[in-house]
Amino acid sequence: MAQPQSNGVDTKYLEKKKKKKRRVVVWSRKPLSLLRPSCLMVAANADPPAIAGERGDGAERRIPSHLVVMVNGLVGSTDDWAYAEKQFLKRYPEDVVVLRSGCNGAVKTLHGVDIMGKRLADEVRRFVQNRHELRKISIVAHSLGGLVARYAIALLYSNGDNAKGEAVIEEKIAGLEPVNFITFATPHLGTRSHRQIPILRGVRALEKAAYNLSWIAGRSGKHLYLKDREEGKPPLLLQMVTDFGDLPFMSALRSFKRHVAYSNYCFDYVVGRKTSSIRCTDEVPKSRNFVHDSKYPHIVYVEKPNVTEDNFSEDMVYHAKTTDEMEEVMIKGLKRIPWERIDVSFRKTMQKIFAHSTIQVKTYLINSAGADVISHMIDNFVL
Repeated sequence: MAQPQSNGVDTKYLEKKKKKKRRVVVWSRKPLSLLRPSCLMVAANADPPAIAGERGDGAERRIPSHLVVMVNGLVGSTDDWAYAEKQFLKRYPEDVVVLRSGCNGAVKTLHGVDIMGKRLADEVRRFVQNRHELRKISIVAHSLGGLVARYAIALLYSNGDNAKGEAVIEEKIAGLEPVNFITFATPHLGTRSHRQIPILRGVRALEKAAYNLSWIAGRSGKHLYLKDREEGKPPLLLQMVTDFGDLPFMSALRSFKRHVAYSNYCFDYVVGRKTSSIRCTDEVPKSRNFVHDSKYPHIVYVEKPNVTEDNFSEDMVYHAKTTDEMEEVMIKGLKRIPWERIDVSFRKTMQKIFAHSTIQVKTYLINSAGADVISHMIDNFVL
């Protein structure tokens, strides 16, 4: 039997009405322009996206304006400079932007210094094109990468009146102010001369065989062994100690404020110490003059920069025919620029047999002994 209604009012209807009143709709206070579909929402526990110009603690920071271009060597890759990049960004997070070049890796490093240099120049142009905050540029290169970088900067070089229209020549690399040009174990003089490939132990027969087999390294091998006399021109590495034709190799190199050559004093079986330090045999430091620095245990000698003109004439690159003559011309040409020469020795470490890679800490697991060399470079880096 149905229950009687109270005062003629349906009690079930009142119950439903009370439940509706309990349903409270909370509207978002966010402007409609900030509302996003759930697929684009950030989870509550997710880290906020990195914002340029803002530190992790929310404080404002400078936007980095100094580009550091890192260039790998023969049969290398962009990963070769990963450790150094990490240390750079840790030390100068508000100052530098690092570009580890990736345009000349693996077999592409056999294509020749000139072709690789053009690719590197194009890569740098593309990188700086839309980065208007960049003001300065520095180069850090390993082995063959040092020669590639020297070619690339000639393509990127420009000079002219300053922005105010004053008659003051401003030299630029990719439109930026050139600061540091740093090489590690780079064969600046090629590898043709006696004892320039230490693994051959100075045996003339082996050096001659290596010369004849240089084609294995492709066009790069021809350049390193100074075998590329094309159209009556001197070998490319000789051209590169002058402003040759429309390529201002030396003007571009000279435009940098600082020039540094790190070289392995011993146990580098790939690149000899003369060619990597741009010295004659009698200029290589003696072990009795080595320094001992607990902060940089593998830095054994530091030679301050100086300039030697040595009666150099750009016509000399055409007259040099023998190996010794070509080496002498390249040394004289490059000495017109003040180089800091840093000699490195891993003699007392287990990693000495990998010295050519250890000097740049190519792979930390087997090249970690070179960490102090990277620290030395970063500590002395000019911002």
